[in-house]
Amino acid sequence: MSVPILKTARLQLIEVTDEHAPALFHILSNEDVTRFYGMNPLQKQADALNIIGSFKHTFASRQGIRWGMVTRDSGTFIGTIGLNHLSLYSKKAEIGFELDPAHWRRGYATEAIEAVLEYAFEILELYRMGAVTFVENEASVQLLMRIGFEEEGMLRGYLFQGGTSHDGRIFSLLKPDYHVNRQERKQANQI
Repeated sequence: MSVPILKTARLQLIEVTDEHAPALFHILSNEDVTRFYGMNPLQKQADALNIIGSFKHTFASRQGIRWGMVTRDSGTFIGTIGLNHLSLYSKKAEIGFELDPAHWRRGYATEAIEAVLEYAFEILELYRMGAVTFVENEASVQLLMRIGFEEEGMLRGYLFQGGTSHDGRIFSLLKPDYHVNRQERKQANQI
């Protein structure tokens, strides 16, 4: 079984393979990206290969799915997005993503998140999608809330990075709310 390909207007979400290691290393060695990622910047390209290996293992064990975000026009690898802590039995997962700063503020993350949410709620038939952010990560907080996630509270000491535990803000989107939000966005775009 292979990672399903998802398409948006400007992106293809594809399986991350070893050929993507240089691009993944470029992204995850950037301190601006990893500042709120829950890990320190990568130091060597072998680390990117190890992460890709963990993506494959997580998918094979049905505990998650990680897609590479590739632009449809140029084929440029610009980041990853995925379902973490996937439980098909419990019908839930957490969404996580990172994007090359050269592509920030262009709507790519929104496109990718919406495609993954559609896949999660419609194909996998999940009921709950969670997301955890660093308290200071206002860009991700605003993005999640714009898509329809609701803040549930604080997870004290939940995230560990840089030798320190950090509090995390937890958000969720339930399938019924996703359908309402999706319908409202469609109607707003038709006006």
